[in-house]
Amino acid sequence: MPLKTETPEEPSLNLTPMIDVVFLLIIFFLVGARFTKTADEQQFDVDLPTAAPVQTLSREPDPLIITVRRDGQISLGAVVVQADQLQSRLVAAREAYAGQSVIIRGDGDGSYQSVVDVMSLCHKAQIHRFSLAFQPTDSGKSQTP
Repeated sequence: MPLKTETPEEPSLNLTPMIDVVFLLIIFFLVGARFTKTADEQQFDVDLPTAAPVQTLSREPDPLIITVRRDGQISLGAVVVQADQLQSRLVAAREAYAGQSVIIRGDGDGSYQSVVDVMSLCHKAQIHRFSLAFQPTDSGKSQTP
């Protein structure tokens, strides 16, 4: 029987996965650690001053669009409202922004009285910036019938 003369290879230990795990643990603890205040911030108890809330610097709100249909039905935006509901919503809008503007869209074939009633509601709500919407005619066409 022949004897083995070759020496078996020494088993080697692969350290790459263990180093990867160590680095992942270090990153985990660095990210998860709660960073405390510096010594300068902890040294003195300071009550910070307070200030009144400040309104944002933004543009004025979009005008409210009131539509008066041919039959006298009134809509604020896409919602049909009664005259008293419209007045309360106009007052609320003016209280939210004093310079609130309104665009009144009246049907050309409708009653002019309905448009005047909406203008009166704007005055009662103390909204003075309102305008009547219209479609401009073509400049080439004659205005006379």
